[in-house]
Amino acid sequence: METLSVVQSLLIALWVAAVMSRWLGGGATLTLRFSPLMTGLVCGVIMGDVANAMIVTAALQLIYMGVFSPGGTMPSEPSIAAAIAVPVALLGNLTPEAAIGVAVPVGLLGSYLYQVRFFINTFLGKYMDKAVEKMDDGAIQRSIIWYPTIASFVLFVPLVFAALYWGAPVIADVIVQLKETVVLHVLEVVGGGLAAIGISTTIYVIGRKDYLVFFLLAYFMSVIFKPLNITMVTYAIIGVLVAAIFVMVTKNNNQPVAASQAGPSNAQFDDDGGDDDF
Repeated sequence: METLSVVQSLLIALWVAAVMSRWLGGGATLTLRFSPLMTGLVCGVIMGDVANAMIVTAALQLIYMGVFSPGGTMPSEPSIAAAIAVPVALLGNLTPEAAIGVAVPVGLLGSYLYQVRFFINTFLGKYMDKAVEKMDDGAIQRSIIWYPTIASFVLFVPLVFAALYWGAPVIADVIVQLKETVVLHVLEVVGGGLAAIGISTTIYVIGRKDYLVFFLLAYFMSVIFKPLNITMVTYAIIGVLVAAIFVMVTKNNNQPVAASQAGPSNAQFDDDGGDDDF
């Protein structure tokens, strides 16, 4: 079984800490925390297998499409989930569905780890209070930016490094041993179902339940056309055409309504004009 080197594990751990600190790029990593895409890409570059890493990451993205952050907390941490699940999938040559089964519990544990970060920040807040009392701009900047960032790196780097260097090969080896068993089959089925739930949750969150019909259409089309080995580009073109038809039909249905609403008002003005003449 292949393993991650010390350098590979450390680089991925540093990336996760930078994302979770929300400091890198002047706060740009705040949005990276909500999606596994960039973390999966970084894992693929570090491990030298970008193509397979992005295939797994795309499957992970589906289950986290409906995840949002009320008040800074999330039920799962997509970045941490990708940082562990993608290397495990590459080491064990796992299917994307099996990788989802690994990512879900890891992401859940990551959310608890992020709460620990909040707990640490409560102690760092004392330094900010003292800096504000003294009106020390440099101290305020350090207490708001640098101290929480350092605490984030101290918290995440050792734990993620240990999980990758010692834990990822073990998890991959266990799953490889479970191949062609009922356990792995259940894991893949559940992983595939979670991806579908992620898409439907997104549709529900945006408040357009009528779009569920397009989700069902896309799903059954993918099942029916699977033996034809149709590429994603073809599916994308079909999706654009269906969207264009939907827009045209909706636009045509709204025009008669607007005309009918304008008609009575004009007639009313004509009647009023006739009354004035009388």
